[in-house]
Amino acid sequence: MDSEFRQDLVSGDWILIAPARSKRPDQFKEKRAREKAPKKGCPMEVAGENGNGRLIFSWPTKKNWRLRVITNKYPVITPRKTKALVKKKGPICVIEGVGYHEMVVTSDHDANFPKLNPADALLVFQAFQSRYQKFSSDKNILYVSLMHNWGPTAGASLYHPHYQIVAIPLIPPDVEHSLEGSRRYFEATKKCVHCTQIELEKKQKKRIIFENKNAIAFCPFVSREPFELRIFPKDHVSFFEDADEKSLRDVVETLQLSLKKLEVALGDPDYNFFIHTAPIKNGNRYGHYHWHIEVIPRTTISAGFELGTAIEINPLDPDRAAAILKNA
Repeated sequence: MDSEFRQDLVSGDWILIAPARSKRPDQFKEKRAREKAPKKGCPMEVAGENGNGRLIFSWPTKKNWRLRVITNKYPVITPRKTKALVKKKGPICVIEGVGYHEMVVTSDHDANFPKLNPADALLVFQAFQSRYQKFSSDKNILYVSLMHNWGPTAGASLYHPHYQIVAIPLIPPDVEHSLEGSRRYFEATKKCVHCTQIELEKKQKKRIIFENKNAIAFCPFVSREPFELRIFPKDHVSFFEDADEKSLRDVVETLQLSLKKLEVALGDPDYNFFIHTAPIKNGNRYGHYHWHIEVIPRTTISAGFELGTAIEINPLDPDRAAAILKNA
């Protein structure tokens, strides 16, 4: 196919699909073996102990744990009971860096998310929900970012799998754009834009890589990166913390299987996944939104055109990416 610009239905952003730049699918495969850090001396083996963060929660017990929630030893923001101050001076606006930075750590040194047994994978997301609900009562917090970085090019400084929670006093720009686009679409059509996307993918049957009763994974028609994935609960739920266990279990299964397909097709690439959800406060304003997970494999590097225009170039047609992953 020829190159074409595609506009994201939610954000309104443009991306450029340029398949002529992609000669073959295996150019995206990792050429190096993943470097495994030794288990001995790994700070995540004693997460929450010996100065490696403060232990918040350990399951099922402190001694024989499978999952722990700890404070980040090197937080990007710090907790405080008093309200974060907004400082304005002329055109400059500053908000104090108040909030929470925590980590969810699983015990197996080598089991990243797709390799966890299903019960432990679900437990990670239940820990996310538990902390999210805890932060919802803090007057400083407007948004909770939930994410996983796998591999050094995705920003993971440690090999031992861990998941990050960052609760902040503002709504991030990317989430704000998503919320605003969802709102505009709902006002114009009285429909959820994400439900519309799911309906389109199910109708076209080109880019779905897996689905079960309550969740679906597909390569979006407007993909910023090769093999980018979206995982949605099929039921319209705006808030991640409101997802029931049945839905959450199916979402987790879909995410695990999708990541396994990435590992098989691309040779264990580095990736990020993160949750987009409606903000904590003013819940009645966000009924139009649909929480979901985005997965971004780190297979390309943004260059001058992307940085100078904010138009990402994707060298792989999402239809082709989906076919490769579906058969992995």
